[in-house]
Amino acid sequence: MRTHTVTTFILLGLTDDPQLKVVIFIFLFLTYMLSITGNLAIISLTFLDAGLKTAMYFFLQNFSFLEISFTTACIPRYLYSLSTGDKTITYDSCIIQIFFTDLFGVTEFFLLTTMSYDRYIAICKPLHYVTIMNTRVCRRLILCCWTVALLLLLPPLSLGLNLEFCNSTVIDHFVCDAEPILKISCTETWLIEQMVIICAVLTFIMTLICVVLSYVYIIKTILQFPSAQQRKRAFSTCSSHMIVVSITYGSCIFIYVKPSAKDSMAINKGVTILFTSISPMLNPFIYTLRNKQVKQAFKDSVKRIALFLNK
Repeated sequence: MRTHTVTTFILLGLTDDPQLKVVIFIFLFLTYMLSITGNLAIISLTFLDAGLKTAMYFFLQNFSFLEISFTTACIPRYLYSLSTGDKTITYDSCIIQIFFTDLFGVTEFFLLTTMSYDRYIAICKPLHYVTIMNTRVCRRLILCCWTVALLLLLPPLSLGLNLEFCNSTVIDHFVCDAEPILKISCTETWLIEQMVIICAVLTFIMTLICVVLSYVYIIKTILQFPSAQQRKRAFSTCSSHMIVVSITYGSCIFIYVKPSAKDSMAINKGVTILFTSISPMLNPFIYTLRNKQVKQAFKDSVKRIALFLNK
């Protein structure tokens, strides 16, 4: 039985245990709200505070926007499913979710690479930083991140639109994802799978090489600084970005180091939770708690709001 006219899929989610569903709902709801609040706070601060107008904070602003977009593309739909018990998702909604989650995710990798390049210029070529990382260059770099991500995604996605499905429309995941959808398709998926692997490897390897090279030069330059205070200050400007990069790339590596095929989907679900809810929640705290300028900007904003409310 084959059909092109699949109208709905069924997302199995993470569990069928009613009590565990309540725990997962509360956890995901809290992490989602913290993600939105934290990232919106960073976006607001970089817009309003005059001290946060450098290229570094321009990229951080865009990174926060990506985090909000990425988690919003995944979590609210699953929260709705947990609260109502409705596991169905329309074909169109599923395709849209795959497109946007992949677009935001791939763009994030290229943006992290751009941010590492920004730190390389700031540490290794400080006298030319303002000239090299001017507003026009920063905007073009952001545009390139989105464009490259889109160009990488379009070929496999366009082929995926022609998939046929058998009598199974059950997706073993809590979000629409390429791997479980390819598993239930009746169509020969070898070419799409190879294209997905190539796109994933290109994205992961290219960006990882650029990030590693940037930090090799950064660390080499920092170690040549004459005073310990200078070295400490230089490392502190990169530490937040290094932590976020480690979490992001570490999660991806973990996906491909699977103990067995049997556990692969469970691991994918766990890593997807890390990607879609925990990382977007942690990143604002990583950048604010380890960045004196952002903390000062936050304190100044709180004081301004307090003065406004007292009037």
